[in-house]
Amino acid sequence: MAVRTEPTGGRRAPLTRDAVVAAAIAMADSAGLESLTMRKLGEAVGVEAMSLYNHVANKEDLVDGMVDAVFAEFFLPVRDSDWIPAMRSRAASMRDILTRHRWAVGLMESRKHPGPANLRHHDAVLSNLRAAGFSIEMAAHAYSLLDSYIYGFAQTQMSLPFDNPEEIAAMGEAMLADFPADLYPGLAEMIAHAMRPGYDHGREFDYGLDLVLEGIALRASPAFPSAAPGPAGSHAG
Repeated sequence: MAVRTEPTGGRRAPLTRDAVVAAAIAMADSAGLESLTMRKLGEAVGVEAMSLYNHVANKEDLVDGMVDAVFAEFFLPVRDSDWIPAMRSRAASMRDILTRHRWAVGLMESRKHPGPANLRHHDAVLSNLRAAGFSIEMAAHAYSLLDSYIYGFAQTQMSLPFDNPEEIAAMGEAMLADFPADLYPGLAEMIAHAMRPGYDHGREFDYGLDLVLEGIALRASPAFPSAAPGPAGSHAG
């Protein structure tokens, strides 16, 4: 998988940091982040591994760049747009893009040196919520809840041992054969539900996202009794 091009005249285009990061993302998408080494990456872009250090300081710097490139793909909310459609579009974008870059799910909020796309994304989300009238406390609550839901669902979906309805049905039949249905009636009922034609676990994302957005809208409403203590004595903000 070479990413460098040979322009007219046979001269190689100069290698850039962006090209190194793009090649690293392609390798991680194909075989996982654990497959990425500087030696293999050098081979992919047609240079010795040591030459990569002209463009990235080390492996951590490379991963920082990869994560920032993924952030650059996410939908970016506009400050003065309606916050619910903006957050819904952002969530759908993140889920789809993280499905393509499965290695990235656990890394997106882990960087000690976030890049410009990372910072721009966080700022756009918070600016949209603040422009919608959220207090800074409520914006923080909303951001935390949304990201927990989006990243959590993406991580769970990627770890499921099936990818399509046919695999769900086969797995369900195998599970039901392994134990009497009356021993775990709730589980048996759920398996039967998932085995019905048309069931798609991915649709649970949209249902859950609607609940999250409705809950945030309720808490952000001026009519909500913000002084009322929530669980563990917390306040709505």
